Amino acid sequence: MKKVLFWTVMAVLAAVFLYSAWSLGSYLVESVRNSNTYGDLQEILEQNRPSRPAVTQPTAPVPDETVPTQPVLDEPGELVTVTDPDTGLQVQVLPEFEKLYALNNDLVGWIEIPGTNVCYPVVQTPESPDYYLRRDFYGDHATHGCIYAKEECDVFAPSDNVTVYGHRMHDGSMFYDLLRYKDKSYFEDNPYVLFDHLTQRHTYQILAVFQTTASVGQGFRYQAFVDAQTEADFDNFVDTCKALAYYDTGVDASYGDKLITLSTCDYEIENGRFVVVAKRIA
Repeated sequence: MKKVLFWTVMAVLAAVFLYSAWSLGSYLVESVRNSNTYGDLQEILEQNRPSRPAVTQPTAPVPDETVPTQPVLDEPGELVTVTDPDTGLQVQVLPEFEKLYALNNDLVGWIEIPGTNVCYPVVQTPESPDYYLRRDFYGDHATHGCIYAKEECDVFAPSDNVTVYGHRMHDGSMFYDLLRYKDKSYFEDNPYVLFDHLTQRHTYQILAVFQTTASVGQGFRYQAFVDAQTEADFDNFVDTCKALAYYDTGVDASYGDKLITLSTCDYEIENGRFVVVAKRIA
């Protein structure tokens, strides 16, 4: 009887070990594949971007409560015409998006936070919410997913607030670096978000960084804010973001400004979300 129990326990432990090893191995393989995939896409972007927006960061330390210097941007290049691979319709895009759009017409832009590892294509599927939650840029299954815009948001108009989702991966990829913004000095060193959509290049400045929960009936439903019905609606959203913020960035927003909200998971609290909100300045 003891022998049976012994070998049963050993079998269970062996199964757990093998499953853990397989899971870890699969994750490492996907991490490498993910790095190669987005590295290749970034290379395509760089090869075809004639005038990449250049952010001029302050050379001296930024004193507390002082808004960092506004970045200097190069002029955007001329638009080029591409054919939508699904509809056959002709679409105008910036030169850097010509080849990328041909690879995936769900592409709506590119997000980059200078000084961090965040540098990825942004996709959107209005008819299929969360389609890219566990799919990569090519639509293949991937735990890392893809950076994607909330389905209700108009990236191009744009909406008053465009929410962009990304996973926080343990290998440091996707939106992992957002968590570093808990430290105010990290914000001071990296205060800008570049979000270029298919036809225009834009720069945003971070105005609030906070943590909340997505549990039903709890937390701040930041993702529900897309377009303000009134000035009061806009002000309430901004005031709530700033009230929850880890620190005062010295940046504010008023009705008529355009915002981008970056969202990822935060495991410090149950069903936690870590949020970075920025306003368009160029």
